[in-house]
Amino acid sequence: MTGMNIVIAGVGGQGMTGMNIVIAGVGGQGILLAGRVIAEAALAEGFDVKQSEAHGMAQRGGSVVSHVRFGEEVFSPVIEPECCDLLIGFEPVEALRNIHFLKKDGNLVCNTRKTGSLAALAASKERPLDVEKILYSRLPDALLLDGTSLAAEAGDPRAINLVLLGAAARLLPIPCSRLEAVIKKSFSGNTLKINLKAFKMGRNFKK
Repeated sequence: MTGMNIVIAGVGGQGMTGMNIVIAGVGGQGILLAGRVIAEAALAEGFDVKQSEAHGMAQRGGSVVSHVRFGEEVFSPVIEPECCDLLIGFEPVEALRNIHFLKKDGNLVCNTRKTGSLAALAASKERPLDVEKILYSRLPDALLLDGTSLAAEAGDPRAINLVLLGAAARLLPIPCSRLEAVIKKSFSGNTLKINLKAFKMGRNFKK
């Protein structure tokens, strides 16, 4: 697995509430883009931002994890175990694998659709796992949704990252307008239309 630390420098405002976010899933799901959208929106809001990425064999179902930290002043891009405020899981087994990062009062937003990742295949061979049940037992208030189906409904199943970003937006101390502004800079034409729709569908999703 290779790693990368990205520093996005900004000036934090007095008394600003920061956040530690872990985004976990499988190569090809748009995890790194989702992390960068949050990071750029947080920077535009006046936070100091740092981001760390780690990714393995994307073509073979390798794990991808992005750490995003923002606040008045952030010194390290890496989030320690039990220090994460929000875990965004693009794949349920990958979410379970990274749940140790969450604080006791942390939040989870997670896609329920398995992707056949290496971790999921290994877990299924060891024993059948009811991952949703396990996640709910640990985090009763978790927001679990079929982001893949919502993305397909928006026009492209690959827009799962925008669905989950929209679902997580309600938990971020960043206005949705900031996130949408970054999305508009990242896409154009019909792709932009689809991704904005996916973002809004995730934001409006109710348990």
